[in-house]
Amino acid sequence: MITGKQRSYLRKIANSIQPIFQIGKGGIDENVIAQFDEALEARELVKATVLKNSEIDVKTSCEYIAQKTGAEIVQIIGNRFVLYRESKKNKNIVLP
Repeated sequence: MITGKQRSYLRKIANSIQPIFQIGKGGIDENVIAQFDEALEARELVKATVLKNSEIDVKTSCEYIAQKTGAEIVQIIGNRFVLYRESKKNKNIVLP
């Protein structure tokens, strides 16, 4: 569980990164979960966008992916969300 101060720090970092995933009308399947899992291991901080033609809303998709990957929800704003999970092999982000 991350604290408010850590969440604020992660938001600051996430502000400058581009979304690397788009969730559309195909929804979320095991392949999408696996890709998020790999990206979280490599980057620790991942930003994604939920398209307007998606069948599920931003909050639901973010919570589902966070639960399946063991990640923390950093931010949900508009149609984007940010997830964080500490990497086991290549830790880049040092939380305050």
